[in-house]
Amino acid sequence: MKIALIAHDRMKETMVQFAVSYEPLLKQHQLYATGTTGKRIMEETCLTIHRYLSGPLGGDQQIGAMVAQNEMDFIAFFRDPLAAQPHEPDILALLRLADVHNIPVATNLATAEVLIRSIEQGDLAWRKMIHGHRRVD
Repeated sequence: MKIALIAHDRMKETMVQFAVSYEPLLKQHQLYATGTTGKRIMEETCLTIHRYLSGPLGGDQQIGAMVAQNEMDFIAFFRDPLAAQPHEPDILALLRLADVHNIPVATNLATAEVLIRSIEQGDLAWRKMIHGHRRVD
């Protein structure tokens, strides 16, 4: 599966701890992240991560492009609900695309843990069936 890992500044440490905790599982998948989040995770784990730009510089949109092409299976996006984000329109566009393409999204640690365990149990195996099939309206 292709998994995106994104975190706002005050949530990056939580994302790193999530990646450390689930490193054996995450190692089995293709990982993508926005710039600093990916760098921090790679510094603390042995995970290989394809890093895009920082979120405010277009990284959210780069991951969104993968979602639009049905090339992403799960997004863990640890958002900071108490801080205004200058690139909020990009964030909302990414979340909207995930909804359009039925991509599971976790915006906090609790939901991410439920979804990552679902991946481990095979509950998201249906994503494999739809790869290569774009939504056509």
